[in-house]
Amino acid sequence: MIQQQRQRIEQAVTDMIDDMDKTHLRKMQIDMHKCAVKCCEDKDASVDSVQRCVDRCSKPLNRAQNYVQYELGEFQSRLQRCVMQCNDDVKVKMSASPSEEEIAKHTDQFERCAVKCVDKHVGLIPTMMKTMKSVLSKGPDHIPQVQ
Repeated sequence: MIQQQRQRIEQAVTDMIDDMDKTHLRKMQIDMHKCAVKCCEDKDASVDSVQRCVDRCSKPLNRAQNYVQYELGEFQSRLQRCVMQCNDDVKVKMSASPSEEEIAKHTDQFERCAVKCVDKHVGLIPTMMKTMKSVLSKGPDHIPQVQ
């Protein structure tokens, strides 16, 4: 059951990333490459000058990708904390030497709790996506600088 939930969350996140790429990041990538081509077309520019120009071209896309990665990391951390809380809640209920029946009961409780975490977090994805798209649509200067 836990494997099914892991696959479910992975698929939801993959779908979100794919959508984000198609709706925002890919256009930024096209713009970056067009900009870099212009840098390279300057026959009078020095190697360093061309490299600085290309680096400037890549900054908006890098900033957007860092932002998306940061938000996904935060999402994953929240999900992990939720599942860890399920684990902690079950651990405190376990006796020092649990029987097979007690282990099965607590395993079931943990799994039900973990499924609730996944349900909750999959449910948050549309709002998270809407927020990220809103930020990205405002342009590179409005994307938060994250590490």
